[in-house]
Amino acid sequence: MSPVPIEIVLPGQARVDALAVPVSLPLTGEGARIVDEKLGGRLARLVESGELRGDRNEALLLHVDAGLDAPRVVVVGLGKRDELDLDAFRSAGAAAAHALQRVGGTLAWLLDDSLDVPLPEQAGALVEGTILGGYSPGAWKTQDGEKRPKAVERIVIGHFDTQELREAAERAALLAERTNRARDLANMPPNELNPHTLGERAKELAQEHEHLTCDVLATRELDELEMGALSAVGRGSRNEPRLIVLRYDPPGARGDVVLGLVGKSITFDTGGISLKSAPSMEDMKGDMAGGAGCLHGIGAVAALGLPVRAIAVLAAAENMPGGDAFRPGDILRAANGKTIEIINTDAEGRLVLADALWYARREGATHILDLATLTGAMELALGDLYAGYFANDDEWSERIRRAGDRSGDLLWPFPLHRRYRRYVDSAFADMKNGSTLRQGSPVLAAKFLEEFSGDGPWAHVDMAGPGFLERSRGDYLRVPGGTGYGVRLIAQLTELLASEL
Repeated sequence: MSPVPIEIVLPGQARVDALAVPVSLPLTGEGARIVDEKLGGRLARLVESGELRGDRNEALLLHVDAGLDAPRVVVVGLGKRDELDLDAFRSAGAAAAHALQRVGGTLAWLLDDSLDVPLPEQAGALVEGTILGGYSPGAWKTQDGEKRPKAVERIVIGHFDTQELREAAERAALLAERTNRARDLANMPPNELNPHTLGERAKELAQEHEHLTCDVLATRELDELEMGALSAVGRGSRNEPRLIVLRYDPPGARGDVVLGLVGKSITFDTGGISLKSAPSMEDMKGDMAGGAGCLHGIGAVAALGLPVRAIAVLAAAENMPGGDAFRPGDILRAANGKTIEIINTDAEGRLVLADALWYARREGATHILDLATLTGAMELALGDLYAGYFANDDEWSERIRRAGDRSGDLLWPFPLHRRYRRYVDSAFADMKNGSTLRQGSPVLAAKFLEEFSGDGPWAHVDMAGPGFLERSRGDYLRVPGGTGYGVRLIAQLTELLASEL
């Protein structure tokens, strides 16, 4: 899989299958004016009739006979001009891709110089939205190929070519493609994706990039490292756990910073002995979405050639009941020597992350970001749009927040006050993996993880809501399933680090 090809030419100099015109009301902008003029005022009449309102996510497909170098025009709404943000353009891209899903082909975008959003940012967001919005999770469908949605195969930006514009558009295409790869992983059925096959996918990714390597640690290596937490979670399944480690070591890396990326990679989660209820358990194939984001996040960093060393550690396991499954009441010893009383085997994500966090820090990570679909309470709090995050360092927290705002992988800070530690106090071990109180489950999970984060900046991202969707989100993520959350965040965060070193 490679990024969608990008071409930048002046309007009218390329024959395309469709021309997309983003509009906000009142209908302004040189591109919209020219198109309307060539269509004999057709757009203006649609505005007057109320058929074209310029609402966000709105798309109107028109077939034209003459006047333009395209047989179709897609008019897409951006919403109110005073409320424009990059998500408005991403959603416009998705709306256009959806409107063209029966034909696909080449889509040309007109940019609008009259808007406050800089043209490179417009181009990047439109490209990103077009590719993400055209994604289909139905890779396993066997229906007639003609009935399957067709993706946009080439994107043309109708504008004078500049280096800044080209770089923005090509970067967006690359990140969207990597995000869709992460979505593919999260959507894979658990009979195809398990800890072993996830490791094989990681090795394949490393082979694509000169400065990216991959090691997969199996049961013997985990035992040698005394990773009692990760090993216990995977013990009940015939598919043994894995610790998947990718290292990115670019030439000319700046400073001594090593970005550590730690991903929860539970390829299927039954809850173990503390069995989940049956409704929606099929979605638990997506409990490795954090690992997918880390995997293709470091892949994106390598593809962009960013001058920052990085290590990604994916803690992969299946949480299954079985004769050798870990139990409530067990006391585990993690790799850092701390002991954990198990009170709920369905609080397994923090256990695998515990050993992975320790390993990332041991291997030299100076700044750590972990991604996990961890608590249902975070989804209740923030829904499917924002992830919540906890950080032990204010400067690191602010960098992450800025990266989220810029990338589209949105997140919101939560408190990590030391007095929350009492929630995981245990009478029998150093800590327990949950609480019997129905209070503060996201923050007690974060306090648990902090015990294994080592010295240095660390942040925990609980992406339970935006990591795997039960339904369309109504914006540029139009289909259920994996979203690829984290890929764009990681790339943006690494670029911020590179610019500050």
